[in-house]
Amino acid sequence: MATANTADVDATVEQVMRCADEGFDLVRVTVQGRREAKACLEIREKLFKKGYDIPLCADMHFQPKVAMLVAEAVEKIRINPGNFADGRKDFDEHVYETEDDYVKERGYLADAMIPLVQKCKELNRCMRIGTNHGSLSSRVLSFYGDTPRGMVESALEFADICRSQDFHNFVFSMKASNPLVMVQSYRLLAAEMYRLGWDYPLHLGVTEAGEGEDGRMKSAIGIGTLLADGIGDTVRVSLTEDPEFEYAPCNRLSEIASSRVAKNNPEEAARQAAVKPYVDTRDITSFSRRHGVLPGQEEGDTVDVRGFLNRDGSVITVVKPEMFEKENVQYLYQELGCKTAVGMPFKDIATTDSIFMRTLPPSTNTEARAAIRRLIEVNMGVIVPAAELEKDPLPNAVALFSLAEAADAKLPTGAMRMAIEIDGTEDDETIASIKDLAPAFAFLKPDASVSHLHASRRVFEIFKSNEIETAVIHHFVTDTDDSNELALQMGTQIGALLNDGNGDGVMCEQVGDENPFSVDFLRKTSFSLLQGSRMRSTKTEFVSCPSCGRTLFDLQTTTARIQEATGHLPGVTVAVMGCIVNGPGEMADADFGYVGTMPGKVDLYYGKEVVKKSIPNDDAVDALIDLIKEYDMWKEPEEEEVEEEEAVVAA
Repeated sequence: MATANTADVDATVEQVMRCADEGFDLVRVTVQGRREAKACLEIREKLFKKGYDIPLCADMHFQPKVAMLVAEAVEKIRINPGNFADGRKDFDEHVYETEDDYVKERGYLADAMIPLVQKCKELNRCMRIGTNHGSLSSRVLSFYGDTPRGMVESALEFADICRSQDFHNFVFSMKASNPLVMVQSYRLLAAEMYRLGWDYPLHLGVTEAGEGEDGRMKSAIGIGTLLADGIGDTVRVSLTEDPEFEYAPCNRLSEIASSRVAKNNPEEAARQAAVKPYVDTRDITSFSRRHGVLPGQEEGDTVDVRGFLNRDGSVITVVKPEMFEKENVQYLYQELGCKTAVGMPFKDIATTDSIFMRTLPPSTNTEARAAIRRLIEVNMGVIVPAAELEKDPLPNAVALFSLAEAADAKLPTGAMRMAIEIDGTEDDETIASIKDLAPAFAFLKPDASVSHLHASRRVFEIFKSNEIETAVIHHFVTDTDDSNELALQMGTQIGALLNDGNGDGVMCEQVGDENPFSVDFLRKTSFSLLQGSRMRSTKTEFVSCPSCGRTLFDLQTTTARIQEATGHLPGVTVAVMGCIVNGPGEMADADFGYVGTMPGKVDLYYGKEVVKKSIPNDDAVDALIDLIKEYDMWKEPEEEEVEEEEAVVAA
């Protein structure tokens, strides 16, 4: 989507050309009024003269008459059912006694919509019926609530109007900033279209995803999940970055999805065929999360195992033996997210829950073993393959067995719990035996010979049918050296399963000769995956729009300032919106909102309520901080700890 002011014809033309050169198939531009609609005619003409025939889509809100005008200039019109005919968004509650009462009010929607439908039909234009979770009309909110079902019904009634005029050249979108809401909405719409016998295309996107790895991760969780289901025809990754940077993640998500289609990839077809048969019982009409049972205390335990996993989602970090050498260990504690006092580690809100070590420092290395022991003493699990522990025991370790080994396994000397690894090739009976084995938790790492997604879903179906409550940690393996690729791969592969409600955490392991990512980076990326999947919140959640021609301040700079000032508030959600179009609605998913209302001015929201108006841009970030303090959700940033160089730590 173009971010230039559409009325600035030359700037918009240049931006569209950059996007076309990058590889985009279509560019959307904002059309606020008649001035922008007329500009679109010039933009289209100049692009043709420069040899660019890339289709343009006009993004319309509030203005049916302007939509009629701009249809003369562009190939596609995006209308928002939440505000196309309902005017400016309000939250007034309307009371409908029956569904008939609700349906009766559709008349004014048809009056506003039919002229545009007829215009598009006459000119052979395409239309996108683009529902947005943040801008459902008060009418829909009053009857269906702020729900995926409301989003679907809002779109369907506009589709009914199109169909009443024998107009079928339209697509749907169901965007939300919350990937879980977005996925459920698209699944419901796809199911409804199957029921109705419709086959209209679906345009996928997580709106206001943000920037950097977090924006790509959140987009991959939502878009990747749907593409894995075979849902979706076009894609947009909505980033708070210059628009040309959206192409690479869009294209990569498409490539990943295409490579998973059996008819496109004989190797993938073989992997899917290798998955043993199972019945998929997922309910797409509602969302519920499977919560595995966490390790519990037993008589005789000398350490507290209840901290080995976290009830909201766990992060396990892979650690190598050399990281516990004397010169490295304090850095390792920091990389694991520990607070330290005179060299001793303590867990914090975003500390790794447990670590996994394929090999251990020898017991003769007493300093390294003491450093490991300090982690165990603060309730961090240390998971080690059982064969390694047999060679050189580690007191209070968690011994990892393959499921095939576990049936006849005996805990190595000193180990306090068993964990198992499932590879997805086991038969149903073997997987069902986990119930009697009662491990502390299980790693799920499907073998390369089977489809990761389908093998994982099969395992969870067997758990469900056998009432197995063991916590399951997704073991993700990567050989990439690109941080953006890592976010897309994790979001697509593991996010799709977490979006099903299946999984209690993640462990990311680097393989290959090079390990380009630090322990700290992989830990933070893992926590981003959990937060993007609406599991564990360890930092401020930002709902940040991608900018467009409506934006009333420098969104990238402002978002960076807000993140720097408020990024240390886990559990708090801040929405940064360049204009009013989606602003108030997205406040429903945020605690605080920062919304541009006029050039140089910002309104601040608490939830859906505007509480401070027309604040100068230069003062608005400080005013936001004051507002967060006013509602008792502020805490001061913690200062970086300065370690005492001469601190003596007792071994």
